[in-house]
Amino acid sequence: MADHRIGMIVPSSNLTMETELPRMLRAREEVEPGDRFVFHSSRMRMQKVTPEQLKGMNAQTERATLELADARPDVVATACLVAIMAQGPGHHCTAEDEIRSVLRSQDASVPVVSSAGALLSGIEALGAERVAVITPYMKPLTETVVHYIEDAGTEVVDSLSLEVPDNLAVARLNPDDLRDHWKRLDLTDADAIVISACVQMPSLSAVQYVEDASGLPVLSAATATAHRILGELGLRTAVPGAGSLLDGSH
Repeated sequence: MADHRIGMIVPSSNLTMETELPRMLRAREEVEPGDRFVFHSSRMRMQKVTPEQLKGMNAQTERATLELADARPDVVATACLVAIMAQGPGHHCTAEDEIRSVLRSQDASVPVVSSAGALLSGIEALGAERVAVITPYMKPLTETVVHYIEDAGTEVVDSLSLEVPDNLAVARLNPDDLRDHWKRLDLTDADAIVISACVQMPSLSAVQYVEDASGLPVLSAATATAHRILGELGLRTAVPGAGSLLDGSH
């Protein structure tokens, strides 16, 4: 049996990254018992999803990474999607490189995954060229996410903003409500649905349900992050009941 140590950099008010990601990888342990996952987190202060607080949180990246380096993880995932996307198109590459550099300085050269980069690679893995997106953000931040995705080459055919500015309130949203929210999207030209473009907004219990109901592949920032983590570890990207991105074929 192999233990895989997952390092996570999370906003201080994030309650979902450390819930949904372990839940997925625990479910994987049931079908792939040879792999076991352990989790270690470092937190960066952020309470409200505003440009000012997102920028301030990003400034804490080096400190958080140094803390994780001491735990000698096998992979590091940084969680806040919109904090990276708000810095401009393609910034996930810069953010991942920054974390990778800090880890390397501590003799901890391991793969780095960002939820922002993972969402883009998850869309690409599904072969989707047009997506519809649900976010918990206020509309201006949703537009930021839409432009980021489109800059990477994927058309966003429709988006829905739930307009919840308080990050703790986002974590308290009922994921089962997404089983109805998706019906408010215009899916006429969509190849896939991003049911939660936010690692803080719970969605795992809705992913497979909406995929079955809509007939379209459904992914979230969390399922995409799990997909990238498994890929970086060289493991089969299979998690039961988490949508076709994690059916082991991508």
